[in-house]
Amino acid sequence: MITYIRDQLRRRIRTGKGRCPHPVTLIVDSQSVKAASTVGKDSRDYDAGKKINGRKRHLTVDTLGLQVMITVTPTDLQDRDAARDVFRRLRLTQPQITQAWADRGYAGDLVGWARERLWLSLRIVSRPKGTKGFVVLPQHSEAHLNWALITMMTRRLPRRSPRTDSWAKKSTPMP
Repeated sequence: MITYIRDQLRRRIRTGKGRCPHPVTLIVDSQSVKAASTVGKDSRDYDAGKKINGRKRHLTVDTLGLQVMITVTPTDLQDRDAARDVFRRLRLTQPQITQAWADRGYAGDLVGWARERLWLSLRIVSRPKGTKGFVVLPQHSEAHLNWALITMMTRRLPRRSPRTDSWAKKSTPMP
C-alpha cells in the first residue's frame, strides 16, 4: 500500500512539472547506518570500510529526486552485488527505465551485466580528480538530498532499530 501511494504521488508530481509520469533515468546510491544489537544477525553485519555494524540502504530516485525504490541489506554486502537484486526488481516494477547513474561502488562487471541481462545503461559517475572527503557528484545531488532528509528524520532511530528488514524499508520516511 505504501509503495502504491508513493508511486501515485511521484507520478502526480512528475506530470505537474511537465515530465513523463514514469521515470526513464534513475540515480542509485547507498548509505550504511548503525543498527542496535537487538537487530537480528541475518539483517545486519560489519562494514570494515566504514567501520559500521548495521545495515545498508540502497536508494533509487528519479532525476527530480523522488524515491522509486529502497532496499535494505547487511552492510558487508558490496554495492555492486546488492545492485543486481535492485536492478532486477526495478526492471519488473519500472520496465520503462533505460538508464541509471551510480558511483564507483557500483562499477565492475555490473555495467556489462546490466546491459546484457536487463538492457539497462549503467553510467558510473566518478568524483573530480584531486578531491578528498565527501563530494556531491553532479548527477547524485538529488540522491544526497534524499539521504540528508532521511537521516534528519531518523537520526534517533539506531537505538531502537527495527528488527526486520521489511519493517526497516516501510519505516524509512519519504522526503
